[in-house]
Amino acid sequence: MKRAAIIGGGVIGGGWAARFLLNGWDVAVYDPDPEAARKISAVLDGARRALPMLYDKALPAEGQLTFCGSLEAAVEGAAWVQESVPERLALKHSTLKLLQDVATQDAIIGSSTSGFTPSQLQDGAVRPGQIVVTHPFNPVYLIPLVELVGNAANDDALLRRAEDILNSLGMFPLRVRAEIDAHIADRLLEAVWREALWLVSDGIATTEEIDNAIRYGFGLRWAQMGLFETYRIAGGEAGMAHFMEQFGPALAWPWTKLMDVPEFTPELVALIADQSDQQSGALDVRALERLRDDNLVALMRALKQRDAAAGALLNAHEATLKMPEPSVPLMSVTRTIPVDWTDYNGHMNEGRYGQVFSDAADAVMAQIGADADYIASGLSYFTVETTIKYLTECHAGDGIRVTSRITLADGKKLGLWHEMTRAEDGTVLATCDQFLLHVSLESRASCPPAVAVQDRLSALAKQHGTTE
Repeated sequence: MKRAAIIGGGVIGGGWAARFLLNGWDVAVYDPDPEAARKISAVLDGARRALPMLYDKALPAEGQLTFCGSLEAAVEGAAWVQESVPERLALKHSTLKLLQDVATQDAIIGSSTSGFTPSQLQDGAVRPGQIVVTHPFNPVYLIPLVELVGNAANDDALLRRAEDILNSLGMFPLRVRAEIDAHIADRLLEAVWREALWLVSDGIATTEEIDNAIRYGFGLRWAQMGLFETYRIAGGEAGMAHFMEQFGPALAWPWTKLMDVPEFTPELVALIADQSDQQSGALDVRALERLRDDNLVALMRALKQRDAAAGALLNAHEATLKMPEPSVPLMSVTRTIPVDWTDYNGHMNEGRYGQVFSDAADAVMAQIGADADYIASGLSYFTVETTIKYLTECHAGDGIRVTSRITLADGKKLGLWHEMTRAEDGTVLATCDQFLLHVSLESRASCPPAVAVQDRLSALAKQHGTTE
């Protein structure tokens, strides 16, 4: 079993723990804070609800979480060690020294630092090449970006290994090509943050008005195209060159105050804090986190459907997830209900039951060889009739399983019986009686299946106790 050590159990450390755990790694956590277990448990509750919603397949079986009483115990046997202690260089140096005293020499030691460079972290280290920057974004269990920063001290093989591990977690490791304070993303965020502080300090805008400018405007474009591709489109048919010719001169105008920051007086801090509290209304931090996670899931699933940006990354990661082994009845679907499948009644929309049972039928098709290659050859199965019974409500975050059994295998006729249950307690949520016909995609008329598919179907039907 793969094992990761998380040193520092705050919001970021807890997010790292969740990302590893839910991708099948065993995780050991060390944090002297007596509240660390409670805090990480709260993060894990959110992660267990949200991350599986992104996928249409089940994630690996969750790893084992252990809270350790010492740093040495946490690091023992770890292939990956993630340092997430507070952003103080002296503390990071002392922590990294202790880590190298007990970690194996081939373990990767990643630092969650948002600002320090690898050279700063490696200063005085026994094995500087073992230490890299792996800077994530909150919530770590949902946001895929990780800034991976190394330097000449790091062997390229170690950096490639780090990339492979991060990719296996469904993350996007961005290799930062040169050391620079605050890396890439935080430097961009810092610029927007500085300007926003001035707008509030000068009485131009409130915190809510600034957030509205982002979430109703360019934030939507940035989520799927970033900055430069967005501006390339703004240049029309002439592209980026035209955009820069048209708007480049404006950069010389005194529009921004990016090189300065307003003094953090008690009055300014109180003003921003009060506006922020009013903006969030009655929602506490946990409710805001859940709202954030649900919105991120819905947005990323929309991108997933379009195979764009973070959605393309999800599709690539999902393709690596293993399907269940053949069984009787066949375990055809194992997944979590995503938030975008629910309706105004607060439960899964009836149309999504059809989606679940369609996916279950696809799993049967894969077992008998009626897969994408088979369809490309001009043959397939069409659903003619379904009878769905809705027995118990199903909500966002519910884990479900569908078992499928062949009830009819007579030439071009195929019958399937699907049963959807709640993974937690086995409660039957819905059933579906499905009748399909084998067809020629050229003539669009029914026809017998290919011999190989018929043979596999007959064998599976026999396992299911079906009489042809």
